[in-house]
Amino acid sequence: MTTEELFREDAALDDCEARITTLDETGVQLDRTVFYPLGGGQAGDRGELRLADGGVLQIADTRKGAAPGEIVHVPAPGQEALLATLAVGQPVTARIDRARRERHMRFHTATHLLCALVPHPVDGCSITAESARLDFHMTDPLDKAALTAGLARLVAGAHPVRHRWISEAELDANPGLVRSMSVQPPRGLGRVRVLEIEGVDLQPCGGTHVANTADIGAVVVTKIEKKSAQTRRVVLGFAAPSA
Repeated sequence: MTTEELFREDAALDDCEARITTLDETGVQLDRTVFYPLGGGQAGDRGELRLADGGVLQIADTRKGAAPGEIVHVPAPGQEALLATLAVGQPVTARIDRARRERHMRFHTATHLLCALVPHPVDGCSITAESARLDFHMTDPLDKAALTAGLARLVAGAHPVRHRWISEAELDANPGLVRSMSVQPPRGLGRVRVLEIEGVDLQPCGGTHVANTADIGAVVVTKIEKKSAQTRRVVLGFAAPSA
């Protein structure tokens, strides 16, 4: 059953009221959720499902289901007894691990800034709470200090970050919007979500992001690797707090 994806419109939501629609060996599906499922290079959310009787089901990961539009909340191990008490139709409060999500949002927005600084196609992406990386299809060398300085400038620029929806026809008319070679925007829904960082970047993206580049904070390029003759990997991390 299709899950209403509340995180697509408001990444600041911490929780929501929902009802269980499916229970199986893969996990728990809800009619609506604030949990982002693994996809587009971004890790899935963790958190908990709070029950009316006070019970709490810990969610270790979130994945896309077998059918389009399905989102599966994957329970942490060792909760079999609690899972056995759940039933379809049961109300729950879905609540994400906000601190972890915030790191995903900051890193994901930072990768868009990196795309603006490195104008080459992307053929790989990973966004976790610990680091983020983009693989660029290119042969030219990259300078770690120069990229870190560029990111700092764009973060300090306090550029508004917003999303909007365009039709698939609009996307077809502007193929240059798609930067990724490895992950293409989903088709068949008639519209595509695009992320705009005012004056900096515009491209299709379904992930979660901060509302302003200033919210990213201090991010640095920790490593640049030559992964192949035509691939340069750039790894991002958060700068250590000043003593």
